[in-house]
Amino acid sequence: MAILPALHERLFPIECAGEAIDTIEGRHPEARKAAVLLALFEQDEELWLAFIRRASTLRSHSGEIAFPGGSVDPTDLSPIMAALREAQEEIGLDPGRVDVLGLLPPVFTVVSNFLITPVVGFLPRGLGELHLQASEVTELIRAPLRALADPAISHTEQWPRGGLTRTVHFYDYGSYRIWGATGRMLHTLLQMLEGIRVDEHTHE
Repeated sequence: MAILPALHERLFPIECAGEAIDTIEGRHPEARKAAVLLALFEQDEELWLAFIRRASTLRSHSGEIAFPGGSVDPTDLSPIMAALREAQEEIGLDPGRVDVLGLLPPVFTVVSNFLITPVVGFLPRGLGELHLQASEVTELIRAPLRALADPAISHTEQWPRGGLTRTVHFYDYGSYRIWGATGRMLHTLLQMLEGIRVDEHTHE
């Protein structure tokens, strides 16, 4: 089974973005809205995923591995627009290169009080020429899904907070540690791809 058609079937449809957010927002009415882009692209005949390392000078989550994205502005007509705008601002990614496949379930961050919509997109022409916004991004990280799906690089921990215990997902890809909200989104994406060979051609 080809990855992209299967993934498209399993993601939330674009038109359901508001409905998906409303469900979570009802439990966190004071949360600030944000959106990130999970940019998939083909390299060496397999799918890769783009991450960023946040600048060490940022007030929150400095130096952490994340997906390009940020707060939803009042001028953004949808979380999808916000994710594409932020990716363009942070890494110079042309929104016209992105075919939006769908959405992952929204993620609430307890510490920073954000309700994040993960937007999954495929870049048929690749990432193109990028320009990192140095004040926010120190590095662009590319990783093949095959490597990210290797059970040997992942583990979970149980973290108590506010009387509840949360499962925290960690992925150690080379020298990079992916965790927190980004780890949760990556875990959800990889779960959706279970049963599909992530190293096969994307369009077969």
